[in-house]
Amino acid sequence: MTLDQVKPGYGGIITAVGGEGALRHRLLDMGLTPKTQVMVRKVAPMGDPIELYLRSYVLTIRREDAAKIQLKEVSPV
Repeated sequence: MTLDQVKPGYGGIITAVGGEGALRHRLLDMGLTPKTQVMVRKVAPMGDPIELYLRSYVLTIRREDAAKIQLKEVSPV
């Protein structure tokens, strides 16, 4: 499952971060690394952007970028 498919209030553990070049490095620099627990807090009314909670901070990313992040163990948090 990818991060853009997760509903608010649910989360999981990142297994892989896709993308190429600068995009992948930017995602990794923001803390979206494998084995990190992440929860979707909110989704904007039109579906973009997505607000995440990870590593004790809140991060907002575009749905397009969230589609490049693979998760496992998706469950309510």
